[in-house]
Amino acid sequence: MGIKTLAFVMLGSVLISACSSGHCRRKADTPAINPGPQDAASAKAGGPTAASSDRVFIYKYDGSLQCGKGKAVSLDSMAAQELQGVPVLSSSKKSDGLMHIQACGSITGMANVYEISVKHLKKAETAGFKKWSFE
Repeated sequence: MGIKTLAFVMLGSVLISACSSGHCRRKADTPAINPGPQDAASAKAGGPTAASSDRVFIYKYDGSLQCGKGKAVSLDSMAAQELQGVPVLSSSKKSDGLMHIQACGSITGMANVYEISVKHLKKAETAGFKKWSFE
């Protein structure tokens, strides 16, 4: 095995193991794009915007695909069409932070994330939403 081959193998193993302990692209808390009344008051007071025990974050991928192959559904449009009867406390567009194959037509990993009351979770899951678990 030559020196160049050995160096290449070592570099490859370092790159592969670099993200093994967590999300490499994890960003700091992304501010809500459409904060609800509670979040706006909390933000003005300088308080955290994390969900309390009676709230939950749900998501659905926005439909955007790499190379512009898919059109992203806006936060307001998805909430109006798919979360009918579920009051939205806040909403934001976030990346799932996962690695995705880089190929035209593959998903981008961008999702529409909504904060709702826990009592509406079953209705949201019936509409195809899942609990946000990427942070």
